[in-house]
Amino acid sequence: MKASELQFLSFIEPKGQFSIPIYQRTYSWTKDQCKQLWNDVIKVSKDDSVKGHFIGSIVYVADDIYQHSSVPEMVVIDGQQRLTTLSLFLSALSKVIDEKEKESEITSEEINDDYLFNRLKKGEEKYKLILTHKDKDTFINLIEGRDPPKECSSQIVENHNFFLEKIRNSEISLDQIYKGISKLMIVHISLHKNSDDPQLIFESLNSTGLKLSQADLIRNYVLMGLETELQKKIYHDYWYPMEQRFATMEDSKYFDRFMRDYLTVKTGQLPNIGQVYESFKRYWVTVK
Repeated sequence: MKASELQFLSFIEPKGQFSIPIYQRTYSWTKDQCKQLWNDVIKVSKDDSVKGHFIGSIVYVADDIYQHSSVPEMVVIDGQQRLTTLSLFLSALSKVIDEKEKESEITSEEINDDYLFNRLKKGEEKYKLILTHKDKDTFINLIEGRDPPKECSSQIVENHNFFLEKIRNSEISLDQIYKGISKLMIVHISLHKNSDDPQLIFESLNSTGLKLSQADLIRNYVLMGLETELQKKIYHDYWYPMEQRFATMEDSKYFDRFMRDYLTVKTGQLPNIGQVYESFKRYWVTVK
C-alpha cells in the first residue's frame, strides 16, 4: 500500500482511467454535499493564506490484472462520490467558460483535456472516469455536452445543474473558482491486489461520508474479491434483480431486513439489524 497527499487536480491530470467496479453502489451525493463542496471552494479561493484544503481520500487498486487497454486503469475502492462530484464541478466550469466567452487564465479545452478526457483516445478509453450502470451513460452525456439519456441518473443531472447554476451566478470570477478547486487536497492510497486486502481497508473507511447499508456492505464483501467478469455475471444474474425489487421502496432498510430474514432462515438465529453484515461474514465462511 502506498499513500501520499496531493492536489486533486494533479492527481487526475495524468493519462489514465478511474473505473467504478460493479459492486459499488450508484452515485448518491445529494445537493447538501454539493453545497458544502461549493462553499469550501469559494472560501479557499478568497483566502490567499490557505495553500490547501483537505477533502478526503481516494483508494484504488492499480494492478496488471485490471489492464485491458493502453490507458492505465485504477479501480476505485473508496472515494467515488467526491471523485464524481468534482468531475461534475469541472465539467460545469468548462461549459460556463464557453458560455461567457470571456478571456480567462484557464480554458474549457484545458479543463477537458487535463481532467475529464484522455486526449487522442477513442471509445471508453477517452474518459478519465467510468461509472457503473446508468450513471455511466448519464455522466458521459453530460461531460460531452449532450442531453442525458431517457432513463438517466437523476442525482448526477441534478448535481451537474447545481454547479452550473452556482458558477453562472457567482460573484467571483471563473479564474477564482478554478483557483479554489486547485487548492483541494486528497490523500490517494494505491493498493496492490496481491499484498493488500481492499475489503479490510474499505471497511475501515466506511465510517466517513454517506454510510453504507448492511446490504451494500454484503454486496461489496461478496463481489470485491472476484475477477471482473465473474463480478459482473453474479451481480447482473443475482444481486441486481434483488436490488430492483427493493428500488421502489423509499427506505433502504427493507433490503437490510430481507438479508436479516435470509440469514435467520439459513442459520436459525436472528441477527441484530445493525449487525447483519457481521453475521453474514460469519455465515459466508461456513458455506464457501
